[in-house]
Amino acid sequence: MISFTGSTRAGAEISRRAASTVKRVTTELGGKSANILLDDPKFGEGVELCTTLLMVNSGQSCAAPTRLLVPQSRMEEAEKIAASVAGSAVIGHPNEENVTLGPLANKNQFNKVQKMIQTGISEGAVLICGGIGRPKELAKGYFVKPTIFSDVKNSMEIARQEIFGPVLCIIPYNDEEDAIRIANDSDYGLSGYVYANDHSQAIAIARRLRTGS
Repeated sequence: MISFTGSTRAGAEISRRAASTVKRVTTELGGKSANILLDDPKFGEGVELCTTLLMVNSGQSCAAPTRLLVPQSRMEEAEKIAASVAGSAVIGHPNEENVTLGPLANKNQFNKVQKMIQTGISEGAVLICGGIGRPKELAKGYFVKPTIFSDVKNSMEIARQEIFGPVLCIIPYNDEEDAIRIANDSDYGLSGYVYANDHSQAIAIARRLRTGS
């Protein structure tokens, strides 16, 4: 038996190679998880938590809520909260005291994330904070600015592909049905989230996601 956690590309290749010897394969692969925030008293708390979770392990988490779905009427509020959380990140060597955001794993991943940030800009997503290049206080190392995109369309590449870095896509929705449709419109199905004041309402929505919690 083979157990593998990593990229979808690597998981597919392992499965192909294992097939000839009929090995059992268990994989946990990439994700582009949606987090649906409802228009209720916990909205601000949800934006803050989602942005904080995005930066855990420098965004290198397959289950990170990288697509933040918010009501169209509360986009501006979400942008301000997310930018504030991202701006409070302390970037540096992970062994240093108070550092909350370390570097990416290697040069290839750094270059990929930089390319995806540029793609988001080219696609017309609104760059709220962060962007291309290292943080100004760090001249070397694979450090990425925590980056927030808003007014992201779910058809954009930054909303379709796993970036695996501290990059958040804020996507507006019109109503709950629209939010569920957007959340389920993904090639990935690893995780899904609903953040709401009403637990029963959150559970009802989560049950309609391809995968949810």
